[in-house]
Amino acid sequence: MAKSFNTLKKKLSPESLARVKTRIETALREMPLAELRQARQLTQEKIAQNLKIKQASVSKMETQTDMYISTMRKYVEAMGGELEIIAKFPEGNIKVKKFKNLGI
Repeated sequence: MAKSFNTLKKKLSPESLARVKTRIETALREMPLAELRQARQLTQEKIAQNLKIKQASVSKMETQTDMYISTMRKYVEAMGGELEIIAKFPEGNIKVKKFKNLGI
């Protein structure tokens, strides 16, 4: 018989629980587009309606390995979000704003 996660969780040490929590938080911060859409409880059809494109085009977008920033921005906005571009350096992170004013 399968055990519930809560039953297993009670048996974990505090260190193990901390590692699990970190892994969950990382997974939630790093998602492919399709998983992000599903996590937001949206269908490809709903995204397609928001973007005024066909569902097949949404499917294609989700499997692309390379995409224009403007396309990514529109996809994220169709889910109700806002795309930010962050440049990461050893000294710290910088939010890139140039793309915001280009109208793309």
